[in-house]
Amino acid sequence: MTLTASTPAPGTAASPAELGLRESATFDRATIFDIRRAAETGIYDIRGWGAKRALPHFDDLLFLGASMSRYPLEGYREKCGTDVVLGDRYASKPLRLDIPVTIAGMSFGALSANAKEALGRGASAAGTSTTTGDGGMTPEERGQSRHLVYQYLPSRYGMNPDDLRKADAIEIVLGQGAKPGGGGMLLGQKITERVAGMRTLPVGIDQRSASRHPDWTGPDDLEIKIAELREITDWEKPIYVKIGASRPYYDTALAVKSGADVVVLDGMQGGTAATQQVFIEHVGIPTLAAIPQAVQALQELGMHRKVQLIVSGGIRNGADVAKAMALGVDAVAIGTAALIALGDNNPVYAEEYAKLGSAAGFYDDFQDGRDPAGISTQDPELAARLNPIAAGQRLANYLRVLTLEAQTIARACGKAHLHHLEPEDLVALTVESSAMARVPLAGTQWIPGAAGTGF
Repeated sequence: MTLTASTPAPGTAASPAELGLRESATFDRATIFDIRRAAETGIYDIRGWGAKRALPHFDDLLFLGASMSRYPLEGYREKCGTDVVLGDRYASKPLRLDIPVTIAGMSFGALSANAKEALGRGASAAGTSTTTGDGGMTPEERGQSRHLVYQYLPSRYGMNPDDLRKADAIEIVLGQGAKPGGGGMLLGQKITERVAGMRTLPVGIDQRSASRHPDWTGPDDLEIKIAELREITDWEKPIYVKIGASRPYYDTALAVKSGADVVVLDGMQGGTAATQQVFIEHVGIPTLAAIPQAVQALQELGMHRKVQLIVSGGIRNGADVAKAMALGVDAVAIGTAALIALGDNNPVYAEEYAKLGSAAGFYDDFQDGRDPAGISTQDPELAARLNPIAAGQRLANYLRVLTLEAQTIARACGKAHLHHLEPEDLVALTVESSAMARVPLAGTQWIPGAAGTGF
């Protein structure tokens, strides 16, 4: 018998492809699964992580290394600086970091105490900062963090003026990239007695944070709030304002007008502990599209490099760091990548992920509190699996590699500091990424949508 593409081998079941069946691009299997789940349960899906759909990202950009028209630096003989100062617009004690890669806000509650301690240890070993997240400051985190940023969120959970003074900077959170316009979520199974005590909540009851601050409604009110926080901290601490990427040009301008020392911009590839999946996949704009708009706002106000810009959302490697900095940011923040460095989604727990109906590399049910790696859980037995010293060392190693990779690229472009990277060092591989990043399409001088450019 002659086999064809549509004829299965004897004794085997025919695959859909062998039967000539075609999957719908609109109603693919994941979409069909979501429809069936919604029909069976009557509730929307909640998960963690960030957007999983394909989006224009830093991979769509390339650097133009030096050859004849540019002069590269020698990697072993010529220095490439990585230090950054954050918050020197008004604060008397700005943060002075060794590297421009920081740890984004992730709360105790969403993460275990051991995970928070590990983040502090890793960041401190690499000479950078970490951030509290919602729910307040833990002694483990403060004790192991050389530079700790205290998040001030709409929920006010765990807000303590004494802890504000203990922090090295304050970050007022207006939005998050995974859910701009939406509030936080911490399900009851993670509300232990300790978490409940810090947040003044009942044990075991779902917590849904507010989507906007209760005591102000616009930039004029925010300016008053920033002045209040400056007085509480004797004008020592830098004040950050964090925005989810949706209208970054206007939001950045208003944050500067309100008196922010630093603007934190979180793109839709940014992660979350828990929110509606429809939010994660369909609200906000990609990090790549958000950066040039924020930089433009700072430049037009004459505040670029005076008010620092930190960008988060999908930073994975040193190339991402370098590309973000070439587009005009002062530093980046990592969240999901930091958790992976600690041990999140580690294949060593493959069997346990399978029991949860997931798999290593796919586990995103951070809201359930059953993380085998002991990171996104409050279960004491699971949390004890994470050694904060060893996990902190893994994070420090990862941060050093990110920095070395970014330095390697900067030297190849002839730059003596990461902040010397510029849009002129970049080209784009696709029309979409060229238009978003505002750099030429590779091999041309054309930037789609920009006046006066051509082939």
